[in-house]
Parts: sequence; structure tokens; C-alpha cells
Amino acid sequence: MTEPSGDTTPEAAPTPPGEPAEPKAADPTEGTESPDTTAAPGHDEPEPDAAAAAEADVPADGDGDGGADAESGATAAGEGDGAGAEAPGVSEAQAELAAQREFRAKIEQRKAERSGPVEAGAKLSGTAADLLAAVRAVESGAKPVAVPRAEAPAPSRPAPAAAAAPETTVRPPAPRPPVVTEETTTAVRQVLVRGGAPEALAGQVAAVLGEGAARALEDDPWQLLSVPGVRPEQADGFGRALLGAECGPADPRRAVALAAWLLEQAALKGHTALEIGAVRDGLAKLSVPEPDKAVELAVSEAAVLVFQEEEHEDETEEHPEDAPEAAGPAEQRPQAPVLLGLERYALAEESLADGLARLIRTVEVAEWDGPELARAAGAHGLVLHTGGEAARAEPAALAEAARARGLRVALAAHTARDGAVPLAGLLSGTAGTGRDAEGALALDLLCVLDAPQLDVESAAALVEALPDGCRLVLSGDPYVLSAPGPGRVFADLLAARIAPQIASRTPDPGPLGELVSGIGIGELSQVEAPGKEVVIVPVRDAGEAVHRTVQLVADSIPRAIGVPADQTQVITVGHGGSAGTRALNTALKQRINPGPGRFGGYDPGDRVAHSPAPGRTVTGTVVSADAAGLHLDCGGAEVVVPKERVESALRHGWALTAHQAAGARWPAAVVVLPGDAAGGLSRAWVYTAFGRAERHLSVVHGVDQALPRAVAEGLPPERTTRLRPLLEALLQDGDEG
Repeated sequence: MTEPSGDTTPEAAPTPPGEPAEPKAADPTEGTESPDTTAAPGHDEPEPDAAAAAEADVPADGDGDGGADAESGATAAGEGDGAGAEAPGVSEAQAELAAQREFRAKIEQRKAERSGPVEAGAKLSGTAADLLAAVRAVESGAKPVAVPRAEAPAPSRPAPAAAAAPETTVRPPAPRPPVVTEETTTAVRQVLVRGGAPEALAGQVAAVLGEGAARALEDDPWQLLSVPGVRPEQADGFGRALLGAECGPADPRRAVALAAWLLEQAALKGHTALEIGAVRDGLAKLSVPEPDKAVELAVSEAAVLVFQEEEHEDETEEHPEDAPEAAGPAEQRPQAPVLLGLERYALAEESLADGLARLIRTVEVAEWDGPELARAAGAHGLVLHTGGEAARAEPAALAEAARARGLRVALAAHTARDGAVPLAGLLSGTAGTGRDAEGALALDLLCVLDAPQLDVESAAALVEALPDGCRLVLSGDPYVLSAPGPGRVFADLLAARIAPQIASRTPDPGPLGELVSGIGIGELSQVEAPGKEVVIVPVRDAGEAVHRTVQLVADSIPRAIGVPADQTQVITVGHGGSAGTRALNTALKQRINPGPGRFGGYDPGDRVAHSPAPGRTVTGTVVSADAAGLHLDCGGAEVVVPKERVESALRHGWALTAHQAAGARWPAAVVVLPGDAAGGLSRAWVYTAFGRAERHLSVVHGVDQALPRAVAEGLPPERTTRLRPLLEALLQDGDEG
């Protein structure tokens, strides 16, 4: 094989990507992506990673990007329900919302009544006592009892008649974020200094804990763990500095905070809940003396919620004669696992399930002419559409045909392209059709591309904003990386089989389409690339990988392929390491746009990755800077990043991770695989990274056989979620009603 150099052009490799020449042995030291976090006591820049997850016995997501966006740590909360009394003559939908508000108010009241650690279970009754009984049953080895969900009552509205107009759900306004005063921040800063924690955390602590943050920290130093990036050992040091001899590993406040922290770490890996045994084992590894009692205490304190989904009979139970002979009696079937979760994600998942059931039940069935996708959308409130890049044209055509029918339609995507508006803009009101008088999106049909990138909170906010009777089409490629935030919404919906599933028959064209399609089914094959669509560049070490990458972007690809440097995207496994995004961006800036970085490390012309919200990345170019902040051009839209947000929300963007790049495409892509990246590879990661290229793909390859092995065997661990059983229960209850 001829390797490209400064004086040569990229040459199509005669071997498949899995067979480079003379690769260097892998050195898995800092290659995988981990979420960037804020400094905590005793550390300048803590970065939780897979090792940290293993230390706490929290399952790590194996999709190669650490399960979270670089700037996120966790996804932003979805729309909330406002408070308000139920009006006379309310509809069933309003009654459901009132029930949700009542449930949430009870939780808040229970939290407010806490004046200190209580004896586990001493204040519980009713449903809460049943929940705690399930925990104790598991710990004692007894058969767990069936536990009701901690959720609003399932909707019981009947399906509307064909001629009847759908019900209208009145949505209260979303709550405004709390305003943190300077007095609160100053008081928090003083407490942090006394405990030896960095003063820079004051703003975050005040934002998370609210107006009484300083007093809350003094009463319970382990509440510092609620700030993203703070580790248990750092919170322990802070506690010792504040409490002195009173501080110890058996402190009940520590046990409660660590239980919640373990679930937050699990959310970074994509889980919305964890099995009770995983939390108990994690607490034991964090030196909590009695993990079983710690779990009970966390439940009684409402720091975590406990769930055990009810078992529902299937068709074979209704018709025993059709069941296989090997099937044992119902009482011998394994019970559903007891799960622990945080209120935030539990409410989001339950709100999403309720909203999807509402859309399914309130649609007016219509007969639409056209392809299979159009016919399904006319007859159902929810339709799932799967396919590769070429298949994106099908929901776009559906949206155009629906507009011709006189319907209010929006086509939205994780990243705005192919005529779609950004999903975040649709929800914020900066794009799309706006809201109706009841506060819902003024839509009759919404088609969402990049559906696998929907985490549970953004999906709940989206569905809650849709009016009754609106049709929702979720479209996406099931082989790409899952959402950077918690949940696996699209995969759960496909598995639940509650809606029509339309699989596109449109293949992705050309050598790149052939290569990526093979990866999706676990095959890394050699493809014919007469137009140099795919090029393999073998490297021996990370230093050579950086050198070759810069050479490809700045010289070889523009000269041989005709794609300029500003249209070529570099994708690598993680932010850290000798060939991570930081190292690559430094080298690429020095070659492509050298400058002093006068504006917070940036110069006009720099390519940047902007994270306006956790889990979402928008690429752009620096235009200028002034007193208002840094001015960016993001796909033709002007974006201003305030000075105080530049450090946390912006990074150079010549090189991205696969999670940051998901949902977008570029004329050319350079995928960098140094030896220390082998541990971060999976089939979904390779599929996503290779699929970002439209015309040309260069693979800077130094992982030897780790690449074909990842494609063949690298399936990420399953995320623990509750959406599927919630939906099945809601829809079965509705059918029985």
C-alpha cells in the first residue's frame, strides 16, 4: 500500500480497514471519551470515566463515548408541569395533569418535612411502605411483592369516535429556572472555603441547591455531590473539614447522598434506573457499612424511588393451549427486577409513556394515499420509521405531502439539515410553527429525524408539547450510537411494538454506503473504491496519527479529493489521550488557523463545537468578539456565546467525538483510531463515525485487529430503562378498559 505524504495523494487501500500495516500495540490509557466536568475539591479537572463507574459497580455504556456529551454530564430537564387547582368540569386530560401535579407536590412536601436523618421506614405508609417492603423482601431473599409505579394514574380515556374532535389538553406553563442571588453565592463561597473546596464551585452549588444552599451544605456536606464532577472522596474530604470528628463513613447523610450519586453516574452511562443489587454493591465499594439499610434509608428519605413493574399476561396466558409445552406455570416465571431511580428520570419516563399513549388514542384515523409510510401515518398516532442516510428523504416527502393536504407540519432533526429545523429550536419557539392558545405546538404532524438521539427528557418535553390528535413519526437509523443522555427511547419503542414499524428499502449508495451497511450487520469488508471514496492510512503510534491527520485535512484531501479543510471533519474516540480531540484540535489550529487565541483561546476563523445545552453540539466558526461575547456563524445562523459561558460551552471543533458528530454529515471525514483508542470502540461507534462522510472517508488506523473485532463483537451493554414496561402497561390497561 502507498501511504499518503505531504507530496502524495490519498490512495485507495487494497485491504479492508481491519488489516493495517505494522500497527502499534494498544495502550488504553486515556483514549475513551469521558464527560468534561467542573473542578472539585482537591482536583483541578476531574474527569469521571469507565474506571470510576467500575469502582462504584455502575454498569458502563460501551458505546465508546462515555455515554454523555463532552459538555453535558447529564441532559437538561424537560418541560415541567405547573401548579394549579383543578377547575370545575375538567376534562379527563386535565384530571390526569392534576393528578401528576398532586403526586409531585406530595414528593416535595415529603422532602420539605425532613429535618434530619430518620429511621429507615419510620415515616412511611401506604404506597411508600409497599415500596420499602419490596426493598426489604429482596434483601431478605424473599419473593418480592408487586409494587405499584410511583406515577400519575394511567389515562383511562376511551378512543374517540372517528367523527369526534380530539380532546384538548390544557398545559400549564413550564416553570422558570430559579434566580440565584449574589448573596446566596457569597454565602456558599464562604462555606466552600471553610471546607477546602474551590470557590469556583459556588455558582454551581447555588444553582443546584437554591436559595438556602449555604445552610444546606453546612447541615449535609455530602450535598456537594449534587454538583456534576464532584467525586465521593472529594465530598468526604469536604465533610471532614466541616464536621470534624462527627464525620464518618457510617453517617446516614453520606449513605443517602451516595445512593443518589450512583444513580446520577448511571444516568451518564444512559441508564434511567438501576437494579437494586447494583446500587447496593456500589455502596459497599464506597465503604458504606450496611448497604442494605442505606438503600432503605435513601428510599424513606425520598432521595431515590423504587419500582417493580407489574407483570402482564400475554396472549399465551389467555390461550394456554397455544403456549409451548416447555413453558412453566406463571408462578415459576422470574419476577420483574426491583429497580431504583431518581425522581427526575422517573417522572420524565412516565410522562413520556403517558404522552405517547395519549397520541395513540386520540388520533383520528384517516386514509392517506401514497407509500407505506404515508398510509401508516394517516391511520396511527405514532409511527416508527427505520433506515440509513438515504432513507431520510422518505419522512421529508411525507411532510411535504401532508402540507399539500392542508395540515400543519414540521420536520425536525437533532441537527438541522435536509430541510429539517433543529428540534431544540422547535421546542423553544425559535423555529417551526409556534404554539397554539393552549401552549401546545401548533401541529397536526411532526416528523422527527435522528430519533435515536432522543434522550428520555427531551423526548418527554417533545411529546408533552404535542396536542391531542397530532401524528408523530419518529425516524432514524437503529445502528447509530444511542442518545448521549439517559434513556434509549427509539430502541425501547421498537422493542415494545406498540406502533407500526416501517423499514426503508432505500439503500445508502456507493462504496461508503456499502461499507457502512456491512458494519451495521457486523461485517467489516473490503469495498471497491475507484474514486478514492475510502482510504486507509496505517500509523504506528499516536504521534504519527496526529501528524497524518493534520496532513490529510490541510493538504492531501483538498488536493486529491477537492474537499477543502473547512468541509472535512475529524472524528476520534475521546477528548483525552495523545490523539484525542484536545491534542488534534491543538495541532489542527496551529496548521490551519494559527493565532494567539485573544478571545478566550479563540480567534476569528476557528472552527468550534458549541454546546448550547447538555447533550447537544452545534458546529460553527468564530466570526468576532466584543463585550457581548463570542460571535459564531453556525450554519448561517448567528450565535452569541456570553463571555462567562465560553469556557464551559465552547471548544475547538476541527475534531469531534462520534457522539458530538452524530446526526450531522460532512463532504469528507477523517476517523482517527490510535492504539490507545481500542478500548473505546464498538460496532455502533464505528458505524456512526464512518457514516459521517458523504464523499470521502480516511481512516487513520493504528488499532490492529481491534477494529474488525469491535465491528463483529462490540455490542454496547443494554441500558436499564422503564419506558417499555410503562408503555405496555398503559396501553394494555386502556385496551382492557
